Amino acid sequence: MAAGLVTFLVRRLINAIVTIILMILIIFVLVHVVAPNPIAMARLYSPNPRASTAVLEVIARNQGFYNPLPVQFWDYVKNIFTGNFGTDLMTGNPEIMMIGQYLPISLQIVIIGNILGVLIGIFTGTVSASNRNSKTDYGIKGVYLITWAAPTFIVASLLQLVVAYWLGLLPSTGVVNSILTAPKTVTGFPLIDSMLAGDWTYLVSVVQHMVLPCIAIAIVGFGLITRLTRASMIDALDKDYVKLSYMKGQSKRKVVYGTAFRNALIPVITIVALTFGLSLAGAVVVEDIYNYHGIGFFTVQAVYSFDYVALLALTVVFGIAIIVANLVADLLYAVADPRVRLT
Repeated sequence: MAAGLVTFLVRRLINAIVTIILMILIIFVLVHVVAPNPIAMARLYSPNPRASTAVLEVIARNQGFYNPLPVQFWDYVKNIFTGNFGTDLMTGNPEIMMIGQYLPISLQIVIIGNILGVLIGIFTGTVSASNRNSKTDYGIKGVYLITWAAPTFIVASLLQLVVAYWLGLLPSTGVVNSILTAPKTVTGFPLIDSMLAGDWTYLVSVVQHMVLPCIAIAIVGFGLITRLTRASMIDALDKDYVKLSYMKGQSKRKVVYGTAFRNALIPVITIVALTFGLSLAGAVVVEDIYNYHGIGFFTVQAVYSFDYVALLALTVVFGIAIIVANLVADLLYAVADPRVRLT
């Protein structure tokens, strides 16, 4: 059994690496379609959109754009795997530094928002399935269908309007109160760094500013989790082994949450991991609305500034995040269901 699991993990890891390389190849080809010659490529990497041909010539030679395409692709892959995404055109800093600055801020709301959405979705999906065709079932279906169909910007804007502006309960924008001094950066996560520094005033402000973005992400994501959990639970509850459990005199609670729940949860695992990867890319909308300076905010600024180097780096990062999330889903699926790794 252990050998089968190791083989499964190694095979999935190799598949993930190959997928990442193929994704990089597609990005590389698309960039060269947009900029088919060295000077055009150099223009993408130039901080001055009106740079002279002589300056672009220097950039093209420094970046190796006159090398054969296979050599350029190999250099591109090596740079990505070593964290060299180029130099940010807006600040002049390495892109890996900029991504490392903004990514943790996004991760803290994406992780918490997704955990909240998954917990609510699994709970409501299970309750809906165990009470199917009842008022509770219809009520839950009505709520998750509305949230599932609602665009992210609508959900985030309504939360901001009602909670922040009308009720005045929480801050409407920002990562933290601008008058506060940030603690020493250790992890890059404001939530964790403030706890490590014992700066509770800063921590409270960070949490207050996180609430609305986290709730927006949770609301957008919980509908899909609820729908899938409900369908999986209904399928599990119709199985013969569940009916046999009822015949043995087990209570409904024990049958639903003990016998059927684990088997019904297996298909949900994949979508949970994929939802996390997609949420990181989808944080662009939420962060733009709440002026939350994470990776989504950085992406919007790169678009406004025509910073193609940053956009290429972000495309690779988002793609890798989704591929890694898919890999994690496969691994969790194998842990939850031994039949997967045996086949």
